[in-house]
Amino acid sequence: MIISKTPYRISFFGGGSDYPEWYNTYKGTVISSSINKYLYISFRKLPNFFTHKYRIVWSKIENVKKIDQIQHKVIKQLLKKNNINHGLEIHYDGDLPARSGMGSSSSFVVGCLNSFLKLKNKKINKLNLANNAINFEQNILKENVGSQDQVAATYGGFNRIDFYKNNFKIKKIKSSKNLKILEKNLTLIYTNINRTAHDVAGTYIKKLKNEKKNYIDELICHANEAEKILEKGNIDDFGKLLHSSWILKKKLSKSISNNKIDELYDFAMKNGAYGGKILGAGAGGFLLFYIKNKDKKKLLKKNKKIIEVPFEFSNKGSEIIFNGNK
Repeated sequence: MIISKTPYRISFFGGGSDYPEWYNTYKGTVISSSINKYLYISFRKLPNFFTHKYRIVWSKIENVKKIDQIQHKVIKQLLKKNNINHGLEIHYDGDLPARSGMGSSSSFVVGCLNSFLKLKNKKINKLNLANNAINFEQNILKENVGSQDQVAATYGGFNRIDFYKNNFKIKKIKSSKNLKILEKNLTLIYTNINRTAHDVAGTYIKKLKNEKKNYIDELICHANEAEKILEKGNIDDFGKLLHSSWILKKKLSKSISNNKIDELYDFAMKNGAYGGKILGAGAGGFLLFYIKNKDKKKLLKKNKKIIEVPFEFSNKGSEIIFNGNK
C-alpha cells in the first residue's frame, strides 16, 4: 500500500494569469501558499480472489471489473493511460470539501500521480510531477483550469510563481515576521456553495488575451505589489490589496460572485475586514478575509451561522507518508 499526503492551497493574487491561454503569450505571476489542510490518497494492489478488480472509495464506493466501468473521471483516465492490468483499491479522504476553491482537484491529481508512480516503483522529481499534473488536467481531462494549483500542491510553501510558455519559476517568500502576522490576521469562511472551476472559468478564459487583458495586467501588478508588502511593507496593506483585487476579479465574469457571496463579503467589510476574496475560480467555496483577530471574534459572534476553518501556512508539498512496498 502507498499513501500520499497533498496540501490544499490559498491563492492570493494573480489568478487568471496562470491559464495557458494567458501565459503562452504573456508572462503570468501569482502569489499563493499551501496550508495545513491535506488530501490523502491510498493505492493498494488487489489480489485476484475478489469478484471485483477495481475498488474506488470516494463519495461513492465503486466495485467494478473493468476500467471503463469506473465513474470517477480522474481515476478512470489515469488507469486507462497507464495500461493497468492488475487489480487496484484506491481510497480518497480530504480535510476540506471538494469544489470549494482550495485547489482540491489539482491536489487530487498530484496526490494520485505521486501515489501511483510510487506504487510502480518509478522515481519522479517535483518538476516532472507538477508538469505531469498540469498536462493531465488540461490536456487529458480537458478541464478549464490554470497551472498554479498543481505547482502549489507539488512544491508547497508560500511562493511567488511566474509562468512562461512551457516553463514556470518559483520564488520562496521568506519574510517570517510579516507571514506570521498575515497568518494570524486571515480567516477562512465556507460559503456552503459547491461549484466546479471548469464551469466558472469557462465563462472568461477565452477572453483573457483580448477584452480582459487590462484586468489581468492589473491583477499581475497586484501580485508584484503583494510581494513587496510581504518583504518589507505594512502587512495591513496586504488586506487592502486583497479588496482591490476582488473588485477587479469580479469584472472578469458575472459568474464569479453571487448574492450570497456579496452579502457575506459586505458583512465582513462592515465588521472590521480590510479586504478579502473568493478563492479559486469563484461562484462558491471559501471566502478569505484579512481581519484583525479582535475584530474576527466580534464578526463570528455577530453571525453564528458563519463556518470558519482555522488554518496555518505549510511548507510541505505532496509527499508519500506510507510505503508498504519497501
